Amino acid sequence: MALFPLTSNFEGDFVLQLLPIDTENSMDEVAAAAAYHSVGRRVRARPGHIMRVRRQDADEFFPRDMKVSESGLKPTETIEIIWEESKAGLIDKLTKVFQ
Repeated sequence: MALFPLTSNFEGDFVLQLLPIDTENSMDEVAAAAAYHSVGRRVRARPGHIMRVRRQDADEFFPRDMKVSESGLKPTETIEIIWEESKAGLIDKLTKVFQ
């Protein structure tokens, strides 16, 4: 366990945040830490969506249960937190369309 700084670029936010993360945090925990500084302040909550983490400008998300220590991220590297529609949210939308 060690303190590990990452820079958060949260989707819809114009402010980059420096996050104090633990190397044993999962990517879901990293997303939650980033959301604490953005959601409800400059970014609206998006029910039916989950937050995913990726390296800045990457196409692929990190697995949600991957630990920071396993990710290959470097201190102060910028990560993007992106909203992804959950399966439940997608099913609800499709149900409404076909009713």
